[in-house]
Amino acid sequence: MAVALILWGARRGAPHLLAFLAGVHGLGGWAPLVFILTYAAGVVAFIPCTLFTLVGGAVFGFLRGVLYASAGAALGSTGAFLIGRYLARNAIQRRLARMPRFQSIDRAVAADAVRILFLLRLSPIMPFNVLNYALGLTAVRLTDFLLAMAGTLPGTIVYACAGKVMGELAVAGPAGVPPNAGYYVVLVVGLVATVAATFVVTRAARRALSEV
Repeated sequence: MAVALILWGARRGAPHLLAFLAGVHGLGGWAPLVFILTYAAGVVAFIPCTLFTLVGGAVFGFLRGVLYASAGAALGSTGAFLIGRYLARNAIQRRLARMPRFQSIDRAVAADAVRILFLLRLSPIMPFNVLNYALGLTAVRLTDFLLAMAGTLPGTIVYACAGKVMGELAVAGPAGVPPNAGYYVVLVVGLVATVAATFVVTRAARRALSEV
């Protein structure tokens, strides 16, 4: 179902995606840096990271899309973490006081920081952007916070892969199936396999968190 929605969205949004691709490619060697900084700013501003990762896969391809999206997510998450810890601590603390779930996270992180943070990144029980700010209120060290960012990799891989498929389909145009249709079949099959593997991993992480 998720893959079908991605493919449908690619066909519907092809003109807009092509326009965006042209704009980013026009930046030349600056494109990766601009993308990473924009991604980081989006994380701080509570814009869903999924959108940026999809674009990264479409613009830069799978491997570089994963690399640049991971860099942007790490930079933006660190910024949000530091804002939560030093600049807007009181405001965020008041907001999170109404979330019993955060109190559970705080206690769990205090007991086993890296493991719990890694599991939270794999299968977050709190939205990614909110979690970055929330963790700034805990006693977790910045180094542990950054190490646990590895838990975002499965999701990044899925959406970068989906972005690559969307980019390829958009470039193919609305005329129908491109001549080398087998290539696109392989892309879609790879996306399905990636989604399935990530589902298994995140489900296991959710079970592990329920036992904390």
